[in-house]
Amino acid sequence: MTTDPVSLAGSQDDAARELAAFPADTPIDSFSRLGLAEPLARAVAEMGYESMTPIQAQAIPVVLTGRDVMGAAQTGTGKTAAFSLPLLQRLLKHENTSTSPARHPVRALVLLPTRELADQVAQQVKLYAKYTSLRSAVVFGGMDMKPQTLELKRGVEVLVATPGRLLDHIEAKNAVLNQVEYVVLDEADRMLDIGFLPDLQRILSYLPKQRTTLLFSATFSPEIKRLANSYLNDPVTIEVARPNETASTVEQHFYSVLDDDKRRALRQIVRQRGITQAFVFVNSKLGCARLARSLERDGLRTTALHGDKSQDERLKALAAFKAGEVDLLVATDVAARGLDIKDVPAVFNFDVPFNAEDYVHRIGRTGRAGASGLAVTFVSATDGRLVADLEKLLKKKVELEAVEFEEDRPRGRINDGRRTWRDHGETGDPRDLLDAPRDRRPPRPAPAPRDPFFEKPYEPPTVTEPPPWESAARSPASRVSANIKTKRKLPALFRSS
Repeated sequence: MTTDPVSLAGSQDDAARELAAFPADTPIDSFSRLGLAEPLARAVAEMGYESMTPIQAQAIPVVLTGRDVMGAAQTGTGKTAAFSLPLLQRLLKHENTSTSPARHPVRALVLLPTRELADQVAQQVKLYAKYTSLRSAVVFGGMDMKPQTLELKRGVEVLVATPGRLLDHIEAKNAVLNQVEYVVLDEADRMLDIGFLPDLQRILSYLPKQRTTLLFSATFSPEIKRLANSYLNDPVTIEVARPNETASTVEQHFYSVLDDDKRRALRQIVRQRGITQAFVFVNSKLGCARLARSLERDGLRTTALHGDKSQDERLKALAAFKAGEVDLLVATDVAARGLDIKDVPAVFNFDVPFNAEDYVHRIGRTGRAGASGLAVTFVSATDGRLVADLEKLLKKKVELEAVEFEEDRPRGRINDGRRTWRDHGETGDPRDLLDAPRDRRPPRPAPAPRDPFFEKPYEPPTVTEPPPWESAARSPASRVSANIKTKRKLPALFRSS
């Protein structure tokens, strides 16, 4: 596909003029009103995009004008399209079909905290740019560097990367960033949480000073604000939700259960509500693997996703979950950020998260893009401090609910005390069945039959015969003097030959 750069620049200017033509108080809530270039508009239409989410409606027009942006929104609100589409629109002026790598330098850099999120964003960028000649690539750890190096050597305009692997390529002279015009720091708060700040500072030092920087984060912590003040130039702040606010479409429940009963409660809720797919979050990699194996033995199609798995295993687990081949994805917080899997009806917090903010990101995996969802959290007796931190973050009291297991309910025919028997579940006063105190102690085992021999009193033996050794000692009188005292005879243990 060949495109005249002059016409592309003109279309971009037309888009900017069209945006400026709208009054300031007129919201742009449709992709058709953005005036995107024809290749991008066709790709967006094929993907079924019509109405824009709040972060898209506010961020895309600003990015198209070339301003720096500091955006905050709930997870799952379409931040990827909010920065990808305007960047591709502005990069169309560099589009060309040349095979020379020098004609395809890196002009847009997108940094993300996790491998799965980087792979997902790269796939979205490829879909948006499928009708253009712009090249994109993704580099992240856990994979062989050679294929990534070959792709970088061929030249790419949009590079999606995790900080650690990008630094490896920079030091190996595989990635040259001196012509970067746009930088995106997505999930910036997560990158700071896992210690990527020194890597970010090193990467940003390789970039030109004149550039457009976009920072997107789920929250605006003091650390994020300091990072923005250091690297953003007069940014436009876009905040479409209160910090740490959960989506109103997610139904949240907190159940008080013992640690040993969590798996049983999980199975019962899945069965009762007819849940077909769900995330199950745990706090440790070892607990993640053990829980996945236990649920698999219970007959549930389950896969695990945690940091000890290879990158190939992690990608296969995500692909199987997206394809509906497994019912439950048991994961650590590596999957709590940014993963966009549509129509996931439920999220289970098998463990209360150590970091209260991770709760917001975990339940953000369901109820995405306005859909309804269910979030269930199991609280044990040792989770008091974690629940208190969660209440402080959410600014509301957490109401704990009890779980009544089906196997603990009365079954069969029950005597209601009026000399009548009736089946459990028949009409009548429920106090006769459910509110009556029940003895929860296990039944005593039936006593073993007693042997009458042990009931008899002791009777001494009536045999008066002397023991064998005494009878054997009785021999004819020997010719021994009566004055000589004979030795006392004792029973021998071994008889001599």
